[in-house]
Amino acid sequence: MPSMTSRICVVIPAYNASETIADVVRGALRHVPFVIVADDGSTDGTAKLAVEAGARVVSIEKNQGKGHALKVLFQTARNEGCDAVVSMDADMQHNPEDIPRFLEAHSLHPRDVIVGSRMHEMEKIPRGRHNSMLIARFYISLAANQFIGDTQCGFRLYPLSLVKDIVLTTDRYVTEAEILMKAGGAGVLIRSVRVETIYDNNNSHFRPVMDIVAITAYVISYIVTKWLVEGVLSDRPYTYAPNNIRDIIGRYTTIDTVFQTMTLLLAPVIPVFFFVEQILFSPIVKNNYVSIRRFNIGFPRIILVTHLLLILPIIAIVEKSWNAIGSEVQLVDRFVKRVVPSFEDTK
Repeated sequence: MPSMTSRICVVIPAYNASETIADVVRGALRHVPFVIVADDGSTDGTAKLAVEAGARVVSIEKNQGKGHALKVLFQTARNEGCDAVVSMDADMQHNPEDIPRFLEAHSLHPRDVIVGSRMHEMEKIPRGRHNSMLIARFYISLAANQFIGDTQCGFRLYPLSLVKDIVLTTDRYVTEAEILMKAGGAGVLIRSVRVETIYDNNNSHFRPVMDIVAITAYVISYIVTKWLVEGVLSDRPYTYAPNNIRDIIGRYTTIDTVFQTMTLLLAPVIPVFFFVEQILFSPIVKNNYVSIRRFNIGFPRIILVTHLLLILPIIAIVEKSWNAIGSEVQLVDRFVKRVVPSFEDTK
């Protein structure tokens, strides 16, 4: 059960979720005092159905994406006097009956971020999504200074004191990755709880190509600024502070776009640059890049993984060609599993 001193609500970003929003709200209300829904410019009566189900609704006139809706929800929950929020999707990909798991974890660890993990039911996750989750998990965990089992699950509990202390500059699905990296960069622990894996609906607004590219570009650009700081300081894994260089860049859309594009294009050489810097600076700056050392992984392994992933599209084309002629092979799965560290094999 949650701490008696904590006031917790459920927050739900919703866009054209009329088929599912009422069930999600009613399910959540069985476990928390109230639910706040951000109606993100819906045109199908989502707001009306949410209110009828018992939710408090904040209306966003024009659809601006999940990240913007989450920021509106965080501020609204703070105004309501909440100490923490449980974020859920509106499309029934999160089972409200898992909410008590977050509340129990929060009662034991009130300052930590609690993230739902679906990795114990990998067989339920579509192959393409699972492979992208493994890759994202590797790099986001590096940026967050700790292993996070499922970095792509939006079913989470956030202490609002944490959210208040970080600057969120992204939108859409990038924001959830941004929160994890900046929370970890500020020294916050990120814990996992098992949640049900649900992929039996088609209501998700996640764009597999555009959103994955956007998340990838931001993660790489964040890691660059993190490692620039770590390289010149001793024993400093926690490099995030509000209004640091990454936040400043994020204020200016054009500059931010150029910066992310450049770091994305330079992704193969970025870890090479920092490896050389580590070699050159190590005699002067003792124990720099301490977050990498703690993972016991090293830049050579990161360089190898990053360069091997460049041939993943070719592997995918070969697999598709073989399957087209009747050969049932899963080359991409085998490749990703073999190439991308699970962190268990780096200890």
